[in-house]
Amino acid sequence: QVQLAESGGGLVQPGGSLRLSCAASGFTVSSAVMSWYRQAPGKERELVALITTAGSSTNYADSVKGRFTISRDNAKNAVYLQMNSLKPEDTAVYYCNRDVWLWGQGTQVTVSS
Repeated sequence: QVQLAESGGGLVQPGGSLRLSCAASGFTVSSAVMSWYRQAPGKERELVALITTAGSSTNYADSVKGRFTISRDNAKNAVYLQMNSLKPEDTAVYYCNRDVWLWGQGTQVTVSS
């Protein structure tokens, strides 16, 4: 079965860090464009970061450049999002995505003191 499962969300203070994980099954992450999106209450879902297949190029939303890093572990068939210097405006449900069409269930990230 082709699916994605996110984990690693939680409550963190401003300036803190979290690492989100996305475990893939039914396909290999090395063969897909993998992305992280987020959706805050009352807002549309937005692209946060993506990593391509060949060459593993990455791209980030301006709001997270320099703070977030997307990476892929082919041996574990997983994708990660390292989030540093977190801000309250990073609070959202974060979703893992494959090639635009496949979504995980999401993991809540709350940045608050």
